[in-house]
Amino acid sequence: MKRWRTKANLTREELAAASNYSPDTIKSMEQGVRMPTPRVLDVADELCHAEGLLSAAKEYLQREKFPARAQEFVEREKEAISRWSYDATYVPGLLQTKGYTRTLIENRYPPLDEETVEERITGRMERQAILAERKPPVALSFVIYEAALRSPLVDVEQLRCLLKVSRLRNVVIQVLPFARAIPAALLGPMVLLETRDHERFAYAEGQLGSQLSTDPDVVSRTTERLSMIRAEALSAAESARFIERMVDQP
Repeated sequence: MKRWRTKANLTREELAAASNYSPDTIKSMEQGVRMPTPRVLDVADELCHAEGLLSAAKEYLQREKFPARAQEFVEREKEAISRWSYDATYVPGLLQTKGYTRTLIENRYPPLDEETVEERITGRMERQAILAERKPPVALSFVIYEAALRSPLVDVEQLRCLLKVSRLRNVVIQVLPFARAIPAALLGPMVLLETRDHERFAYAEGQLGSQLSTDPDVVSRTTERLSMIRAEALSAAESARFIERMVDQP
């Protein structure tokens, strides 16, 4: 934007006045400190005779709805025909209520600004379209460790949400009780994806980073661990009764 403005012999003050911003705000946008707004780009495009080249940048300046470490995984998830997962600490993002999601995102550290919080919540809610809106339906399997369900963050609304989703024909939700925990279940969460092109991805996320891999050895180990955990978990019907009892507890 600065290069176009300079080429057009347009001062920062002139661009600021035309777009109803202060010169300092325009300066911060040109320095990359602040994200340019669609209005600024449109005004600059017209005044600098950029013939749409500046305005065209608007679609690339939308705020990212997912952390950088998860962006590639989310893109692959959109292509999935099947998705298996195991979660040890939290209710899976695809099964979260908006209230539960908000609590997690608002209380992360380092803290996020309010706009980013809202974008992240919106992004997570939009991902849930995979549950029932895809055609053909995506085969989804979730195993949740009991510890995630016993968290004080999980309220009755969240438990009822799990029961509701579990009734979908393409969704299987299993609970792994404390008594059935095996070493593989203590290594953390994992996801196995298969895309329309039958490419398989293994994904694991930790506190300091994440890994998305198509390496056959990594995919094979992830498949084996998930299979072992699923075998130890309660059946779908038993899991529903387990969650129902939690709902009924005073």
